[in-house]
Amino acid sequence: MNLKGAVTIVTGSASGIGAAAARMLAAKGSNVVVNYTKSEAAAKAVAAECEAKGVETLLCRANVAHDADCRRMVAETMAKWGRVDGLINNAGTTKFVPHPDLDGLDAEDFLNIHRVNVVGPFQMSRAVAPHMKQQGRGAIVNISSVAGVMGIGSSIAYAASKGALNTITLSLARVLGPEIRVNTVCPGFVAGSWLRDGMGAERYDATKAHLEATTPLRRAGTPESMAEVAVWFLEGGELVTGEILMVDAGNHLGAAPLKAR
Repeated sequence: MNLKGAVTIVTGSASGIGAAAARMLAAKGSNVVVNYTKSEAAAKAVAAECEAKGVETLLCRANVAHDADCRRMVAETMAKWGRVDGLINNAGTTKFVPHPDLDGLDAEDFLNIHRVNVVGPFQMSRAVAPHMKQQGRGAIVNISSVAGVMGIGSSIAYAASKGALNTITLSLARVLGPEIRVNTVCPGFVAGSWLRDGMGAERYDATKAHLEATTPLRRAGTPESMAEVAVWFLEGGELVTGEILMVDAGNHLGAAPLKAR
């Protein structure tokens, strides 16, 4: 997909991976829908950065857990530009609960997390699909997590939601082709305030240092390194759909090298 002049919706793009993706898309010439739920000032700042790169933006407050908000966001996009070429489903939420603490989660926690992390991407994909189909082309990228593959992460409920999102990717890739490609990025550790606030500074710093010392690539992820892969799924990989790509500096491979005996 040629991103110059394209239109891309990035949910949850006031900060983190979403903001990094919006800036990268703008740098490549794509007009961007900057979506937020609460952080209006941050979203406006991201939109301003994008516009400084010479593209147009649409600032849209919407909660992807609500289908009416999803449909309105896409309707506003179509009203402004008459097309939608890309969708990055980045909006997400969690509750930080150590996995052994089974009593730390209740049914409502699961439902709240699933509404945003699972139902939200499905609803957004459903909303853009008819327009992408009519155009004859489009691409959707879901931002999941290695938690959905490995059963790790901020909580069991979060890991379960990302596992469900990975499955949705496979299903949508089958039914939305040939016009629409659907792929998923599964970030590992992503440096930034979201994890630092949730984990606590001491644990966050220790985890980051451990990854930088033990992963095959000796690095911890950043919002930019994850956004780069998401943007590539939009503009490249014309024969790639239904892919679930782990982006964690090789941490899922294990730190200890094999030794010949």
